[in-house]
Amino acid sequence: MLDGRNRKNIQIGSEVEVVQKHHQRSGELTEGKVASILTNSSNHPHGIKVKLTTGIVGRVKNVIE
Repeated sequence: MLDGRNRKNIQIGSEVEVVQKHHQRSGELTEGKVASILTNSSNHPHGIKVKLTTGIVGRVKNVIE
């Protein structure tokens, strides 16, 4: 699994596990495919923010290879 804090690890169509804003305390992960990348910087300490094909927005914790 790749680290979700580096933008270079994430492409559109990548299978990822994200944590949604309201799940940050519990750390509950949601799996899906990346539709768009919302973070512009090359890395982010809490994970790159993406929008999944389902419309869910969250920060990437793991990139499933």
